[in-house]
Amino acid sequence: MHPRTRTTIGVRQALLAAVLAGAVAGAAAQAPAAPAPGGPGTLGLKELFEAAWARQPEALALQSRREAAQAQRRAAEAWTPEPPAFEASHKTDRLTRNDGARELEVGLAVPLWLPGERRSSGALAEAEASAVESRAQAARVRLAAAVREAWWTWQRAGVDVEIARGQLDNARKLAADVSRRAKSGELARADQHQADGAVAAAEAGLAQAEAAATAALQQVKALSGGAIGMTPVVFATAEPEPAATEAGTHPAIAELQDRASAAERAAALAATQSRANPEVTLATTRDRGASGERYGQTVTLAVRIPFGGGPRHDSRVASARADAAEAQAQLALDRARLQSERDAAVARVDAARAQLVAAERRATLARETRGFFEKSFRLGETDLPTRLRIEAEATEAERQAARSRIDLAAAISAWRQALGLLPQ
Repeated sequence: MHPRTRTTIGVRQALLAAVLAGAVAGAAAQAPAAPAPGGPGTLGLKELFEAAWARQPEALALQSRREAAQAQRRAAEAWTPEPPAFEASHKTDRLTRNDGARELEVGLAVPLWLPGERRSSGALAEAEASAVESRAQAARVRLAAAVREAWWTWQRAGVDVEIARGQLDNARKLAADVSRRAKSGELARADQHQADGAVAAAEAGLAQAEAAATAALQQVKALSGGAIGMTPVVFATAEPEPAATEAGTHPAIAELQDRASAAERAAALAATQSRANPEVTLATTRDRGASGERYGQTVTLAVRIPFGGGPRHDSRVASARADAAEAQAQLALDRARLQSERDAAVARVDAARAQLVAAERRATLARETRGFFEKSFRLGETDLPTRLRIEAEATEAERQAARSRIDLAAAISAWRQALGLLPQ
């Protein structure tokens, strides 16, 4: 092959690589101009979370659980552990001797609280009411973790789609230019094949990026109930960093504390319920011994005291105490785990912030360096390989800066998640 031909082919290949690399920089440079969350046709992280929470079983059952807790509290405040029972009986000898013997008894049986049972029932009802609220709040925080993960995965997928789309546009423009110059005889047919191959590669890259974005969008739709249908917001606004006053009790810890408190009160109640509730019965009886006799009237006052203790009572008490011990142990484990997650989240935010500063500084220096070498290349002071290397470095720097911004926003979300804060 003639040396001039080899030089021409090498220059065209280098130029093709430079144009394709420049597509990435062009997409990254256009990304910050995307609309911010909350704009027309967009869905922010907070709105996505609220839409997802409205569909959760815990949210749908929350009001009924509150009503059940209120009913349990009213039952503990009642005068009797169970409603009174009406009793009535009638005796006759009509089917036997038929002497006219009759007896009608009507009474009212009233259950009585065991010593300490009413107080323990009230404490358990209060603990259960608190547990209902803390359980719902903990469920919201657990859902927030899934929403945040789906949201930032969607944002990253959107960046990849925009970059792939810009790369395809530049590849098609280059292929059209190469085709025109090849027809005029200025370029070889091999250059046309390389340009067409670059277009095919860019199309495949875009298809792959769109498939990943579609999968991420389906995950978001599964959480929100399919109430969205737009493209992701590139470089969405990050959540605010948590303030020192927001670092309160984590909802997961509050849930375990309330669950442990309810288990302890259930154990105390089981200890007082050593037997069935006693009953007081007040009845009146009207009877006669035979036909022609006058009816007599009597009043009966009876007390029923069941025997207590036994294996059944011991089993209930032991089971309740085991639940309380398990809740306390789980509370200690989760408290240590959440503290570790908070420390790790803070470290990740610091690292992501430092990475973003370094990436933006690198991108700024790379842009300035690219300007220097563009000028020197036009003046013939720099060769093409050096110019292409500087262009590739600038492109990679822009892409890393774009990714670092999303990584910092996702790290802040993870920090808020570790503190038990809901999406904002």
